[in-house]
Order: sequence, then structure tokens, then C-alpha cells
Amino acid sequence: MPLFMDVHRQVEGANAKTVAAAHFKDLEIQGKYGVKYQRYWLEETTGRIFCLVEAPDKEAAARVHREGHGLVADEIHEVVEGS
Repeated sequence: MPLFMDVHRQVEGANAKTVAAAHFKDLEIQGKYGVKYQRYWLEETTGRIFCLVEAPDKEAAARVHREGHGLVADEIHEVVEGS
């Protein structure tokens, strides 16, 4: 399945607690769209969030965020995992 990294630039109020809560919402509904959110990273000083996700396509990944919490990514890039 394709792997994507999404980028949320400047999410106002982003902190460890709010981002963890949003990620949990993604996990609750991801199966509905054949998506698997693997992990996320937060840069608290800028409000930037990065999410790594397996999904059939970009739209499926975006749909989970949109439905789960409304924080749609500004960018979604297909990536290949390296070592």
C-alpha cells in the first residue's frame, strides 16, 4: 500500500495533548477508509505537524483527517521508506 507523509503548517493551539487527541480520532475511523495512520510528529514552536500514513491514495488519507477532527493537511506527499 502507498505510504504518505502529510504536513500541517501552523496549526493554532497545537500541543502534545491536542495532537494526541486528534491522532486518536484518526485511529478510530481509519479502517472505514482502508487507511493506517502510523505515527506523527509535532513541532510545538511552529504548530507544524507531520503524519505518516499508509493509504490507498491521498484522498483517503485526507478524508480520515477531515472526518475525524477537521485538521486537513496543507500538503500530502507520497514517500518511500528508507533505512
